[in-house]
Amino acid sequence: MTGTGPHRGRRAAAFLRGRGTPADPGRDLTRLPIGLDPRGLSLIDGVRAALAFGLVILLHEWVPWPPLLTLALAANLACFADAGGPMRARLLVLTVFSLLSGVIWGLFGLIQPLGPVLVVPLAGLVIFACTYARVWGVPAQTAGNVLILVLCFALDRPLAPGGALEAGLVFAAGGLWATLLALVLWRLHPYRPTQRAVAEVWRRLTRLCDDLEDLASLTRPAGLQSGHRQIFDRHAFEVQAFDRHARAHRRGVREAIEQARFVIVDLARSRSRISDRTAQALIRLEAAEQIFAALIALSDLIEDEPDPRRRRMARRFLRRLRPLLGVIARAIRDDSVLDLPRLERAIARGARRLAHDRGLNDLATRILDRVRIGAKLSTPGGERPGGALMGRESLPLTTRLLGPLATHFTLASANLRHAVRATAVAAPALWATLVWSGPFAHWLTITVVLTMQPFYAATWQRALERIGGTVLGGLIGAALAGLATTPLALAALILPLSIIGFAARGISYGVFIACLTPLIVLLVEVVEPGHGSWEVAGMRALLTLLGGLIAVGSALVLWPIWEPDQVRLELRKAIRAHAAFARAVLCAGHEAETSGARAQAARAAGLALNDLEAALARALQQPRAGRHPQVETAMVADATLRRISARLTALRYAVETAEPEALAAWSGWITATLANLGGEGAPPPMPAAPHSDGLRRLVGQVELLAETLAPTPARARPA
Repeated sequence: MTGTGPHRGRRAAAFLRGRGTPADPGRDLTRLPIGLDPRGLSLIDGVRAALAFGLVILLHEWVPWPPLLTLALAANLACFADAGGPMRARLLVLTVFSLLSGVIWGLFGLIQPLGPVLVVPLAGLVIFACTYARVWGVPAQTAGNVLILVLCFALDRPLAPGGALEAGLVFAAGGLWATLLALVLWRLHPYRPTQRAVAEVWRRLTRLCDDLEDLASLTRPAGLQSGHRQIFDRHAFEVQAFDRHARAHRRGVREAIEQARFVIVDLARSRSRISDRTAQALIRLEAAEQIFAALIALSDLIEDEPDPRRRRMARRFLRRLRPLLGVIARAIRDDSVLDLPRLERAIARGARRLAHDRGLNDLATRILDRVRIGAKLSTPGGERPGGALMGRESLPLTTRLLGPLATHFTLASANLRHAVRATAVAAPALWATLVWSGPFAHWLTITVVLTMQPFYAATWQRALERIGGTVLGGLIGAALAGLATTPLALAALILPLSIIGFAARGISYGVFIACLTPLIVLLVEVVEPGHGSWEVAGMRALLTLLGGLIAVGSALVLWPIWEPDQVRLELRKAIRAHAAFARAVLCAGHEAETSGARAQAARAAGLALNDLEAALARALQQPRAGRHPQVETAMVADATLRRISARLTALRYAVETAEPEALAAWSGWITATLANLGGEGAPPPMPAAPHSDGLRRLVGQVELLAETLAPTPARARPA
């Protein structure tokens, strides 16, 4: 039950202090998203890594054949290269990685004795190609980073001409062995990725509904006093709370929807026809997306509603809706059957006492109808989807491969700058490691390349997590190595450490490094006997610290992308997307809704706002950029665009027809004004004031946006 008073104040204060994770950036853009995500724990990844890698290490203890260590290392790195995701793309990336890693291992082991004059330029080309591979997405980016690890390890020891081919084949076989395990363990549940992706959308809707219920009942928090006089501004608090709510949840839901859509399309393309399960997942996703839009419209209604009675009605509806969304999310995730009659009774109770309020009742009915669709698809006798639900057309393979390479091959691209920067910094580090040629020297190059990211904020975050995780994990690893007194005991410890390390991969990068470093310390003890565990831990911590400092400094000095400029570009794109959204809602007529034009425009506007907020987050985490006038202006514009989007979403479902002439005039002014702010056309004259409350609020937000983005002298004039 939703409380009031001090309890409500504490919940509201907690609402404003959250720290996000990479998968869920959170509401505070100024804080690095280094929070923990316990839902990222994946035991199956840990078990697969232990089978692919740990068993081979144990086998080497009984059968001391040196190529087994090479095969184990290759299998371990293939587990690193597996970023998850759709099955077809996953297997393609792992197979290509295994073959390329075998070539790199054999080739660079063969040319290592020729010296840095020849090796470093060739290695630089490989590093550039591997870092530029991020233009193909996260799986290719992950595999490219691990290929750089293969390169660094290959340069540790020279290979004779006769042994280079054998070593390369063994290394490729180790990667294919790990790929085979991925295929076997994952193919047991071919629809599991789709179920999890769609369930994640419904779960995020549950959280959005929960926070929206809290916002509908915000009261003046207790304890914010000066002496005996309360100085807290309730209206300002609510405005801030709604802004942060929008940033925290709308961005996350939209990203989850896009990820689920990608997984479903990939699954459909990998099969000769669209199966019932695939079509079912797509219908559930479409229903969730429509619930998302209706909840945005409901948040607009709640925020601008001064009547406490209407707010209580909305809060009561949200309190009944939240468990329904949660039940369906769990049913989708677990592929379980719902008690449909019982759920139908709960759905019927959802809109009770709303019949006399047309606005609330229309939104509630629309939401509950989509909930009913999600519930029916979770029963054995549920509706069977039919018809062509999605296009099977796709771009040719050459276009999909060469298109991103050509698109990003410009100095304005963050990916190309990152590839050039990584190559320029890694080459001297690689030269130093070849000259020094110590057993731990490659950690410097590896840390520099893996820590460096296209943007400074991401590089700084990665450096903090990597250094902290390495120090903590090194201490744990050294202590464990001291307890294991025999090689067999060390090898036996590798199995549980592999499970723990790879299972924690999705919790956070820092936790992953902290859990993985003990495994690395023990591996060095097994592969390179003669080095003390504390020596290994100390050298890894020292080289990680040095590499992290080099990466952070390089991100500031070498071809940086200053976020205020990036924010300005993303803001213009977001305004243009909202101009198209306004045109689809206000000018296109009802046929735009039936054809899906409004849904597409809403999706484009939401994605553009996500890109804007990602740029804002990077700017606020960059030195001195957070105080830049462009960033401050964009923060206000972002909140205003969120409100414009919510108002357009509300009008999308209930277009004002009481004054059609005024609607036509103002729709033209709104779309033209937004287009002008986005750099298109000229500002139009303002029509007569509208009488309808919904249209008047939309006009007010557009005026606020125009005033915010106006030059300073114009902004100083009274509104």
